[in-house]
Amino acid sequence: MKVISGAADELSNELFAKVCRYRHKVFVETLGWELDTEEGVELDQFDHAGTIYVVAQDEDGEVIGCGRLLPTSQPYLLSEVFPQLLKGAAPPCHSDIWELSRFAAMDFNKKSDTALDQVSSSIAVKLLQASIACAARLGAKRLVTVSPIGMERWLRRGGFNAQRLAPPMKVDGQTLFACLIEVQKNAPILVGELPFLNGQAIIRKPEQSRWPTAHSAQSALSKARSGTIHGN
Repeated sequence: MKVISGAADELSNELFAKVCRYRHKVFVETLGWELDTEEGVELDQFDHAGTIYVVAQDEDGEVIGCGRLLPTSQPYLLSEVFPQLLKGAAPPCHSDIWELSRFAAMDFNKKSDTALDQVSSSIAVKLLQASIACAARLGAKRLVTVSPIGMERWLRRGGFNAQRLAPPMKVDGQTLFACLIEVQKNAPILVGELPFLNGQAIIRKPEQSRWPTAHSAQSALSKARSGTIHGN
């Protein structure tokens, strides 16, 4: 397993398109989430030139896991979409607290695995470890995330230091909770991890436009690389 982490415009067009299709297969086709998607790809307003991605690939280069990281000092999923999970408390807003969202670890090449088996696999543990290591290098001390309640036990079994921000609640038929995950200081680079393709993390403000398809996302990333898209 190889893990690549970096900003949106550090990923190749091909890899970014694979991530978009993978997310659609996981969240829409497998888990049945009702998301606004087009042409078999999944993107939302939090996917922009400044988003940091963590991507797991198998030996053939196929995506078998992914996650995205955003600083809570700018708009993010919990603050904008699920603030009710905080039961009236203010969403975290600090440069050393980052959000991990769209976390998935399903290897669709393993036909015998159920969705639960895939999420509970060693891929998920390694991917979360890599995400924590990536966040640590970005200056994060804690991660915040929105997860199904079943993930709470999984986090504890995996040895991750996580705590609820508020009691779980039902949202669209799912029991969800918001939690904080402690980030290990000076987290090591894991075997197989390729952090930051250009050797550094550049944190930029989000673009205003949404990328509705893989084609338009690739176009936006191409413009970002050529210098025609800038974070202000």
